[in-house]
Amino acid sequence: MDLEAILEAVAAGDRSVHEARRDLEGFTRVDDFARLDTERADRAGIPEVVLGEGKTPEQLVAIAESFLAEQGHVVLTQVPADAVPDLEALADAADWHERSNLLVLRIDDHEPPTCDGTVAVLSGGTSDLPVAEEAAVTAREMGCSVTTAFDVGVAGIHRTLAEVGDLDEADSIVVAAGREGALPTVVAGLVDVPVIGLPVSVGYGHGGDGEAALAGMLQSCTVLSVVNIDAGFVAGAQAAQIARTVATARRRD
Repeated sequence: MDLEAILEAVAAGDRSVHEARRDLEGFTRVDDFARLDTERADRAGIPEVVLGEGKTPEQLVAIAESFLAEQGHVVLTQVPADAVPDLEALADAADWHERSNLLVLRIDDHEPPTCDGTVAVLSGGTSDLPVAEEAAVTAREMGCSVTTAFDVGVAGIHRTLAEVGDLDEADSIVVAAGREGALPTVVAGLVDVPVIGLPVSVGYGHGGDGEAALAGMLQSCTVLSVVNIDAGFVAGAQAAQIARTVATARRRD
């Protein structure tokens, strides 16, 4: 809304002063500790996600409550388990992903986004699952269909090859791997689909904590993009953007 439209809406009683201030500023204030970019999904196609790490339970509740009032939906990552009951009480529906410490809250009349895009999420090993799950949930919350294949690492390459036929049906692929991070490089050399490498802080010794995985993916001789270590949300959101764009082009054809 432009300035004149906002002022006319306030004068007509159609918008409160609080709503008008939010429209003008482009964000929603929560006390003195948060400014929520509640319009990000409309502007950039990716919703703002709340990082639970470093926030008090009271702050998380206040932020989630504001998002639900504004958008009817909120995704929170790295949520402390002891904060989950109070957060779940705010919403009509809640999905708690204990493995990845990710919580999705929504009210009954929330209309989730939809698209015809499909994202595949793979993990090299079972230890990579928490980060891979964050990517999968993110892509799903952005409206994509998501398929998964876990524990298909290159130490048993036949496990990877068994998935190749299905991977060609996806519009984009996220491959999460720790240790030396070889799996995304292999997958990118086998499929005609954009691949996003997601290094995971699994592994020990020289190059542990995801450093070797990140370096290996960056040095890949096959074509792929790479996100930061444990950046499941970023990988899932990028994959969903790609899938959504592909699906839009497919409909036009």
